[in-house]
Amino acid sequence: MARIVRAEILMVDLKPKVTRVDAIQSFVSQETPIVRITDADGVTGTGYSYTIGTGGPSVMALLEKTLLPAIIGREAFDIERIWWDLTFLTHATTVGAITSIALAAIDTALWDLKAVKLGLPLHRLAGGAQAEIPLYTTEGGWLHLEAEALVDDALRAQADGFSGCKLKVGRPLAEDAARIGAVRDAVGPAFEIFTDANQAFNVDEAVRRAAVYQRLDIGWLEEPLPADDIEGHAVLSRHTSVPIAVGESLYSASHFREYLERRACSIVQVDVGRIGGITPWLKVAHMAECFNVAVAPHFLMELHVSLCAAVPNARWVEYIPQLDAITLYGMNIREGRAVPSEEPGLGIAWDFEAIGRMAVEGSQKTIT
Repeated sequence: MARIVRAEILMVDLKPKVTRVDAIQSFVSQETPIVRITDADGVTGTGYSYTIGTGGPSVMALLEKTLLPAIIGREAFDIERIWWDLTFLTHATTVGAITSIALAAIDTALWDLKAVKLGLPLHRLAGGAQAEIPLYTTEGGWLHLEAEALVDDALRAQADGFSGCKLKVGRPLAEDAARIGAVRDAVGPAFEIFTDANQAFNVDEAVRRAAVYQRLDIGWLEEPLPADDIEGHAVLSRHTSVPIAVGESLYSASHFREYLERRACSIVQVDVGRIGGITPWLKVAHMAECFNVAVAPHFLMELHVSLCAAVPNARWVEYIPQLDAITLYGMNIREGRAVPSEEPGLGIAWDFEAIGRMAVEGSQKTIT
């Protein structure tokens, strides 16, 4: 073990590769805080998190002014202790999105440092439960696209060996049904179609829509209601056999516990960049396993592939490529399945030259 001697931060702003529109918003940019932590032995770990267009400077300020100064001199392997100490340090702003996103950047860097130092890929260090994970694509299922484009993308994914696709919903019900139905007719019964409402409905509308979507054999209905409406999700779950998926907008393991205890969801979509890092992500995944609930994390496929391979109840990786501009090569895909890297660390091949070029002006700081 060795103590932390330096932390470096910067932020890059990654534009989406395609237009991304859902029922409540457009994804216009990915502000990406990147943290590099170096220990006294000269080993460096790299971590990151993200926003979808706002809040990045606030995350960076919290990292620079509060969180990173607090870890200088700490033992780099004391990841759990550091996570809890930083959580207590920011207790006045916890649970909150800004704090969780900042914690995630530090926590993923510490896990990377530990894995690099031990010479282990993350998926083995964190559990080593699976060799590969099925993929589904979201990148061609956005709400502004018409049925023909949805069908083309789904058929392309099917031909590439993917096992499913996700379609955004939130148009008038008849239009949603027609769009889903067109894809179902094209891909047949063996290809999964997931749907995502992005918190657009109230309870009665979600119950009504689930009944219609169910006839089209969807794999799940994601974020049908506002994320803080646990009772509404419990009511919906009792009224439909469609699996209900939640998690991308939850920022605390205790929130997942409440959903699971209430049987208010049947798919957990915990996001490492929003839950506060790898440390709480693993807690949520194992908690879901205790409830016999599957994990299918939101976004960040380049990191989630290794975490999904670490736990036995991960069922899907979501295909949305977003790091291509700042990595040397992408996630390994074999016959439509995501395969974790065997390189020591998180398994992400960062292109630090590109990162330096793309850094937001004034965002680069060093804390010692």
